[in-house]
Amino acid sequence: MTDHKESNSWGQIQKLFEEKVPFHKWLDFEITEMETGAPKLVIYKRDEFVGNFVRGSLHGGIISTVLDIIGGIVAFTDVAARKKLYTEAEQIEQFARTGTIDLRVDYLRPGLGNTFVATAYVLRTGNKVAVTRMELNNDEKTLIAVGTGAYVVG
Repeated sequence: MTDHKESNSWGQIQKLFEEKVPFHKWLDFEITEMETGAPKLVIYKRDEFVGNFVRGSLHGGIISTVLDIIGGIVAFTDVAARKKLYTEAEQIEQFARTGTIDLRVDYLRPGLGNTFVATAYVLRTGNKVAVTRMELNNDEKTLIAVGTGAYVVG
């Protein structure tokens, strides 16, 4: 069961990812779930996100960015839960030590739709590296892309 301290911590982490990173603010995504091990990120299509103007599909860079962000979030929340990082100062210190090492994206279908939901889970977290698996679905629940990410966490 999630205690009150941990629950407040998830809200702080959500704010950290949505509001503190300027690029994330520009993307204007929303984290709809922050439970450890099961975050969800929702992003709405904008004209600036279109890669194929004829089809109106998402640019591959937006797809990989969203997968990278949700992979980083799930890696970060896993470490935060393990280390019991409840204060904003502890979380910011951990955020400074977290970054993408490797990202693999498999584009399965064109990024068609208006709303996209990214989910992720941790495959393994060690002392220094976390490995995650990510998925991006459109508003019709069609799987658009999958990814695997490795993140430095220590």
